[in-house]
This record gives sequence, structure tokens and C-alpha cells, in this order.
Amino acid sequence: MKRRDIIEFEVDKMEFGGTSVTKIENRDVSMKGGITGQRVKAIVQKTKSGKADVKMMELLENSPIETQTPCKHFNQCGGCSILSVPYEKQLEIKERQVLDLFLQQDLIGFEFLGIQGSPLNKLYRNKMEYTFGDEVKGGPLTLGLHKKGRHIDILTVDGCFLVDNDFISVLTSTVKYFNEKELPYYRTMSHQGYLRNLVVRKGINTNELMVNIVTSSQIDFDMAEYKEMLLNLELEAELVSILHTINDGLADAVQCDELRVLHGRDYITEEVLGLKFKISPFSFFQTNTKGAEVLYSIARDFIGDHSDKVIFDLYSGTGTIGQVMAGKAKKVYGIEIIEEAVKAANENAKLNGLSNCEFIAGDVGKTVKNLKDKPDLIIVDPPRPGVHKDAVRDISGFGAKEIVYISCNPRTLVLDLVEFKKYGYEVEKVKCMDMFPNTPHVESVVLLTKVL
Repeated sequence: MKRRDIIEFEVDKMEFGGTSVTKIENRDVSMKGGITGQRVKAIVQKTKSGKADVKMMELLENSPIETQTPCKHFNQCGGCSILSVPYEKQLEIKERQVLDLFLQQDLIGFEFLGIQGSPLNKLYRNKMEYTFGDEVKGGPLTLGLHKKGRHIDILTVDGCFLVDNDFISVLTSTVKYFNEKELPYYRTMSHQGYLRNLVVRKGINTNELMVNIVTSSQIDFDMAEYKEMLLNLELEAELVSILHTINDGLADAVQCDELRVLHGRDYITEEVLGLKFKISPFSFFQTNTKGAEVLYSIARDFIGDHSDKVIFDLYSGTGTIGQVMAGKAKKVYGIEIIEEAVKAANENAKLNGLSNCEFIAGDVGKTVKNLKDKPDLIIVDPPRPGVHKDAVRDISGFGAKEIVYISCNPRTLVLDLVEFKKYGYEVEKVKCMDMFPNTPHVESVVLLTKVL
């Protein structure tokens, strides 16, 4: 087997993160994507001793475990890679993948409580970020998601299973409207053009909807007619926020140089476990509201009675977890490096009448050193790269009896748990929560206890 060889094989083991590994000619052949039992054609990209990396060129035969009827965009869109697999089987696969990662790091002897499925495995997303473009060069305007394996081509995903009809109505009416206006979409290579993104957010429990159209400043276009078109749509939710974001940044990401409120207010509200949260167009909030309620309930159950405890909520974001825990805590300190998120967290705490919550902007590793109180319990919910080694050292230095680690990336989770073990923390309980059905991702909740 050498570079540029074309090979055919049956996919063997699916690993966490959406990759697969198959043994061929005594080599571990790694490939992005692939479902156990599929027969594929692939091109060899790289080889080294005992290993090879390949890229799928063609799906030759479906897997026997692919028994679900997917959406019409499946295998074209870069989204739901395992939508064709029954949901119960998806949960089995994810549970095994997480356990394998623990075993690879010799993390054993804990109580494993399995995986909790999402209350909804379709129509569960409360946010979608769509991109303007075209499906083929020179073709009509499209608005949707990137095609699988493509950085430029955009597919209008009007049959997506992840969102409800309100999202689809806003998506299809928007692309139709701007097609008629013949406005150019923004091209990331030349940095020329006008239409960039459409971001839709919905309060699942409050039934409030936000529509945010994102453009460059290169054309002075009056959005009044677009606003009226949206307000005349027959939607199930209440359209409380229509926004126009000006973004002249060069990166292919939604950022705000100027925010214009076209209708209503610049936020929606959502309720989670009896608490209210204001969600701005750029604030982080779990994209699966019903799943978040289950995730936070798992974390709360792990903590048990904490009415006399001081809690540190690290990487606190907009403070959702800390506020969920605050009802029976003595004091909650939240630390988050993004100042806008901290501002929102403090506003939400005030909205919920929580006087025992304080959210502070700063780097976790540095800020925790300046707090006068010592924690009885620490909650960490870091981004995908996990906790920096220095932060693990600082967090452990507080000597909290318990740490609850909520992770969106079990690969970095297990590496961090090995580091915590060096400071005397052992894994007591683990439970997985499927926040992202039909995708390779999964959340994990871990209870660590101080034993040294």
C-alpha cells in the first residue's frame, strides 16, 4: 500500500469523533467518516509504519446497521453522519467509544452509569448558522450548510431533520427573497460580496424566535422589506427579534462589527429547569435545550446535597450550570474569559433572583488564585481542547473534595483525568449524555473525589 493507491474495503471500527479504523495488510487504516459494515472506495493519502490515512472517494455499499431512512440531504450535507443508523444503535456505539478512551488511559474502577439518550433525536436544535453561497460555480444563490468535504459549495438544507418547520420556513423564504434581489454572496477568497450568513435561534421552552441576517458593508441595502416578509410568515413561534449584523471580518465566521435591530429586541429568552436566561445573538447556549436539562440534572444528581457548599463554576460561559446549582448552594463563583458571556451570566443571575452567584471575567488559571473563598466543590465545563495542564494544577491546588467535569470531548477529557489523578483525584462516577443525536459527538459527566 502506497500513497495515491485506490483501495476498496469494508469499514471496521468506528472511533469517537467521526473517524474509523480498519485493519488492512497489517496496517491500521484511518479514515474520516465510515460506518461499521460499509463497503467503500478510498484513496491512500499517507502511509507510515503499520498505519495509513485514506480519504473516502465513494460509498459502494451501505452497512447492514443502516436501517433508518435519512433526510434527502444525507451523504451530501456535512452534518448528520450517522443519521441512517437507528438511534438506540447510535447510543451503543457512542457508549463503547467513550469506554474505549477510558481504557486506553488505564482509567478503571469507577461506576459507569451508561449513556442517556436525548429526549428528542430529531428536531432538537435551537440554533442554526447558515451560509450564503452556491452549490455549483455560477449556479443560483443557495443558503444552508457546506457540502460534505467541501469548503465552498453550499447546500440549501430545506429537508433537514435537526430543526423544526420554523427554521425551514425562514431558510427557504430568505434564499428565495435574496435570489430575487440578485445580491452577491460574500466570497471568502476574494473578500468581495454582500450576503454572508443567516443565524436562527429559538427558545424551545418559551417559543421565541430570533432571525439574524449577516452581511458585509459593501452594499447599502434597505432591509425593511425583508423584515416585513419575515413578519408575514406563518410561524409556530413568536418572532421577537429580527437583527442585521454587519460583519467585515476576513475570517469565515460570524462576528459583529455593527448590530442593527430591525424588529423587537436583541435577545430571546429561554427556560431551563425553572430558570430564565437571556440569549443574545452571539452568546453561547447549549444547542439542545431539552438535552441540556437532562445534562445539568445528571450533574446536579452527582453533586447531591450541596446547601452548605461554596461552588466554583469554571469555564462558566453564560452561567447556566452555576445557576442551576445555586438554588441549594451557599455561594457560586463563575469564571469565564469571555467578558460578554460574564456580563450575560450576571444579568441572568439577577433575572433569576440569585443573590449568591458572582461571575467574574478572567483566565481560569489566573483568576482562581485571587478568590478569597475556597471551594468545597468545583465544576469544570471547558471547551473542546479541555483544561490546560497549568489550570489542572491550579484547580487541584484548591483541595476541593469533589470536582464535576462536564466534557464535550472525551478525547481531551481522559487526558485531563490522568492529570487530575496526579494530584490525588480519582474517578468515582461517569455518565454519558447524547446532546448531539445523529452526529459523532457526545457529552460526558464525571465525578472526581479527592483521595490523597
